[in-house]
Amino acid sequence: MTKKGGLSRPAGGAASAGGADDAGTPEARVLRRFRLVFNAVKTHFQQVEKKAGIGGAQLWALSVVRANPDIGVKRLAQAMDIHQTTASNLVKSLAAMELLVIERNGPDRRAVQLRISASAGRVLRRAPGPFAGVLPEALGRLDPETLERLDRDLGSLLSELHADKRAARIPLAQM
Repeated sequence: MTKKGGLSRPAGGAASAGGADDAGTPEARVLRRFRLVFNAVKTHFQQVEKKAGIGGAQLWALSVVRANPDIGVKRLAQAMDIHQTTASNLVKSLAAMELLVIERNGPDRRAVQLRISASAGRVLRRAPGPFAGVLPEALGRLDPETLERLDRDLGSLLSELHADKRAARIPLAQM
């Protein structure tokens, strides 16, 4: 064992399959894994913005609307698992960029129906996927038992952090 920065580290330190160094305390190894997750998410959203010219949350919203023509803001928020106010703000910004078409048909003129514009179709064609982001995509490939365990373990971590639960409905692309 060697000491580095106050942490005990086993000699050697071969890389693991996840690319993180296996050396160090369990806390250091887990921290490195979180860094890898955050970096993968950040890199994806940077690529999205570079290729598509819009942010990741905006791109995701467009993809949901394309898949669900005439969707309303409430259903868009549910599909993206975000707060309705956040979805409303996304809709306003996308409409201002002329990427979304907003119509008010039917008896309740307050309710809106959303569709993508032709220019939004071009944005979606040039954008790298997955539109929802790499983290939701990866989580969707995990087996139910792994997801349950991860949910419990992250719940314990969030309890230790005294995290603000309101942040759970903010898209990662907007953080």
